Parts: sequence; structure tokens; C-alpha cells
Amino acid sequence: MNALPIDWLLSLMHLFVASEAILPRHKVDVLIYNYLQNGTDLTVHCKSKDDDLGVHLLAFRNYYGFKFRPNLFGTTLFYCSMQWDGIMHWFDIYTSERDTCTYCLWNVKPEGPCLVEYKKVTCYSW
Repeated sequence: MNALPIDWLLSLMHLFVASEAILPRHKVDVLIYNYLQNGTDLTVHCKSKDDDLGVHLLAFRNYYGFKFRPNLFGTTLFYCSMQWDGIMHWFDIYTSERDTCTYCLWNVKPEGPCLVEYKKVTCYSW
């Protein structure tokens, strides 16, 4: 079995790193709005495999937002815990497989989160 020359492997690695820097990847904005009833506060804690975005307390009709660039492999996932009145739910707030939005506006309601896009609202249950 022939071993690949180290120079060839290094060249391939440099090509991959350079191509990732050159390829434009759209930035995604995620906004999570508290649309719970009766002015209830919402506690949101979002994470990915690599990032913990921290805990955020949202008053009624306030929002928390974050930005990122999806990875080249189409496997980006951000998930969030959402808690109010002693109730906790988890939801995948962004998945490369499901979401095509670059401006992803979510309204969190007691029944579940709703993705609001131009002329289209898609609601999910917990």
C-alpha cells in the first residue's frame, strides 16, 4: 500500500481551507419573540454542537436574536430550551435540512413556535 506524500496532503488541506474562505455562505439571522399570553416572561437558552449562546429572559413581545453562517456540509443545528411558568420545552430553532430562511423570525406561543416568513406562517407543536 503506497502512502500519500505529505506535500500532497498539505496542498489538499490548504485548498480546502482557501475554498471555504472564498465560497460565499449566507449569514442567517434568527429572532425569537415572546408571544406567550398575559405578559408571561420567557426564558430562552440556545445551543449548537459548538456554541452555547447563554440564557436570555424575554419579557412579553421582546426578542432575542443571533447570527451565524451555516456550515458547508448542511448539518447546522441550533436548538433552544424555552421555559415559562415552570414549563420547559425544547425546539430545533434552526436546522439546515428544514430551514431555508436567511431571516428566521420565530413567535413562541404556548402551543408551540411559529416561523414567520413572507406571506407564510408555519407553526409547530411542542
